[in-house]
Amino acid sequence: MLAPGIVGSPRLVSLLPSATEIVAALGLLPFLVGRSHECDYPPEVKALPACTRARLDAQQPSLAIERAVQDLLQSALGIYELELTTLQSLQPTHIITQDQCDVCAVTLADVQRAIAELFDPPPQLISLQPHSLGDVWQDMRRVALALGVSPDPLLNSLHRRIHACQAWVGDRPRRQVVTIEWIDPLMTSGNWVPELITLAGGENVLGTAGKHSPYIDWSTLLAIDPEVIIVMPCGFDLKRTHQELQQALHTSPQWQQLRAFQTDQLYIVDGNAYFNRPGPRLVDSLEILVEILHPPQELKFQGIGWQRYALAVAG
Repeated sequence: MLAPGIVGSPRLVSLLPSATEIVAALGLLPFLVGRSHECDYPPEVKALPACTRARLDAQQPSLAIERAVQDLLQSALGIYELELTTLQSLQPTHIITQDQCDVCAVTLADVQRAIAELFDPPPQLISLQPHSLGDVWQDMRRVALALGVSPDPLLNSLHRRIHACQAWVGDRPRRQVVTIEWIDPLMTSGNWVPELITLAGGENVLGTAGKHSPYIDWSTLLAIDPEVIIVMPCGFDLKRTHQELQQALHTSPQWQQLRAFQTDQLYIVDGNAYFNRPGPRLVDSLEILVEILHPPQELKFQGIGWQRYALAVAG
């Protein structure tokens, strides 16, 4: 049965994980026919054909990945490329991509070029541009309206959960927080993450809301020496993050000089599934942050609980 408001039977291809999650949250998963190679949630989407592939080995250590990324960018090559034969065979009516970060997904220029070469008439291109939480909500609205469904049930549900978090935090004292988006070299989180920290009752002290994530040096981090550090590398799950940080603790003694490490306030979270995906699970991310910074006696938010989705790294 078609979703209300959709004319005909759309054939959707999502070229980034957050867009796939938006499609699913809007109840449009039955119309999804293709995905990016990184789309893995909801789990059933992994059965769909992948329309992209990476030009680098993502299993390398953090520093090696960073060097490979920079080499590709300096060569004017994207980090990812389209599987053109697969994309053409799916005959999509809509393709959802992004124009926010060339390191996060296939570039918009590559997608536009492929559409012009492969299709006549071309599918509708929906390009997302998330830099802030407001942009993420607007992107959800954009996808919904382009496909003829109302965004209001989804957005209202997400905002109710945000308000519940704010009510729990109330006027509790704010703790200084630094979030780490990449371990080697050090990079702190920008875009929507500083907003999440503020909503969760923390004081974000590095990185700027709505701006790209900046590199930082050790002298800056040591000088600030925040109460809480939350490590959330882009593209790494909890297990991979734990492995990378354990290695970093041995090779970079500065970690052990930090107050957060010494007081057991150094945490790792699943940045791949949550914090770095600008989709519905950013609200899950907020709930995890609230439970780290201001843990309730009982789990209040969707049964999430940071104990399942984050780890404290003992000093």
